[in-house]
Amino acid sequence: MDKKAYIELIDETIANGRYKADWSSLSGHKIPSWYYEAKFGIFIHWGIYSVPAYACEWYPRWMYNPTSHEYEFHKKNFGDPSVFGYKDFIPMFKGEKFDADQWVELFKNAGAKYVMPVAEHHDGFAMYDTDLNRWNAAKMGPCKDIALEIKQACEDKGLAFCASSHRAEHYFFMNMGRSIDSDVNDEEYSDFYGPAVLTPELSDTAVFATINDIFAAQPDEEFLTDWLVRTCELVDRLKPSILYFDSWIHNAAFKPYLKKVCAYYYNRALEWCKEVTINFKHNAFPPDVATYDVERGALTGIAPTPWQTDTAIGRKSWGYTKDNEFKPARQIITDLIDIVSKNGMLLLNVGPKPDGTITDEETAVLLEIGEWLKTNGEGIYGTTPWKVFGEGEVNNIEGSFRDNDEKAFTSKDYRFTYKNGCLYAFCMHPDNNEFCISSLKIKGEFDIVTGKVEALGSYSVTECNRDTEGLHIFIDKMSASNKPIGFKIEII
Repeated sequence: MDKKAYIELIDETIANGRYKADWSSLSGHKIPSWYYEAKFGIFIHWGIYSVPAYACEWYPRWMYNPTSHEYEFHKKNFGDPSVFGYKDFIPMFKGEKFDADQWVELFKNAGAKYVMPVAEHHDGFAMYDTDLNRWNAAKMGPCKDIALEIKQACEDKGLAFCASSHRAEHYFFMNMGRSIDSDVNDEEYSDFYGPAVLTPELSDTAVFATINDIFAAQPDEEFLTDWLVRTCELVDRLKPSILYFDSWIHNAAFKPYLKKVCAYYYNRALEWCKEVTINFKHNAFPPDVATYDVERGALTGIAPTPWQTDTAIGRKSWGYTKDNEFKPARQIITDLIDIVSKNGMLLLNVGPKPDGTITDEETAVLLEIGEWLKTNGEGIYGTTPWKVFGEGEVNNIEGSFRDNDEKAFTSKDYRFTYKNGCLYAFCMHPDNNEFCISSLKIKGEFDIVTGKVEALGSYSVTECNRDTEGLHIFIDKMSASNKPIGFKIEII
């Protein structure tokens, strides 16, 4: 279907559907119950940028910037960008060991309930088959419809399939190639690199301030219409249970197009009989239309509506790089508990190698998380926040890009969740076999009546009593690790 026909289809679907392209119609769209119960999903950044495996997934932008270390690395290892451009990595992106079933089995063993590959990153290379972009993994590189194969594996193994689109930032992403002699300026590749709009406010690192200004450097109608059609085609091709957007869709020029995408997607989901939502950053959507997402960060308290953190096991890059550093499983588990206690979900990223294998480091972390969730998951999955998210002095600093350093939790830090008449209390850093939850002290602010207290996992409660200091719990042995210990407390 060509773009003109797709625009007609979009308009017709919205005209005949329940949801119209305005916030009043879209407001009140409910978050999927499966998503709220799932709590934990896997993000996948895999693409051409995994081949140079240097710096980060923004390599395709910085390799054309003469002031960057990526540019120097590229010239040294691959040649001048006028001779060897980003497109020339595509034949090297083979994915010869890619196995969607193995990936999804690993994610399931990690305790994840939904999976979200990046269907198209800023670089403009689609990881799914599309009629609107000849630069895609089904026709080049691996010559496989990567996203569709992951979707099929998810359906076979009972995980929800979701998809991410970062197409919006492609408007400027490759624009530093305009400033030098490079293949970005070759018209033969304009449908891949373009439009690559280069203006002072979108050049070099100035682009970051521009992205944050919703009225700066607004994309033109041609690009916005193209973005609309490509996004709706992605929706129809992959039928994702969540459609995730990265930054820049909050730019003011996107607003009418966002409403159309949202209405089209939600109407399509009604046809599929599927509960869906959209993930967004900044202020791209009203809070009751879609699900707010915080990149590499979290909130400091319980949010009135469900939200999500997206972060990565890798500290330096979302995509594969040879010198990436990895967070330990303990850090991710404590982040997961903290996020869930504040009414959130966690989307955790892996960055596979160009051959399609997942690194040993990320595999080990995922399996360690899965082992913990096997015995503690009942206090995570399907829970809601309690009256307070927790107790103790350690908390987040609100905002994005703040979660690389592990929080210095102590044995006095707890996080709470609730489900089916039971309060779950997680000691975030156990250091002995005695615990005191001060929020549950007699005649305290939360003077509830408690019943049976159980320890999750391989621990047994040997003694339990309450006084004016708190609920005291003793277990039969010291923690074998410094991972959080959970307690299930019956509320009478």
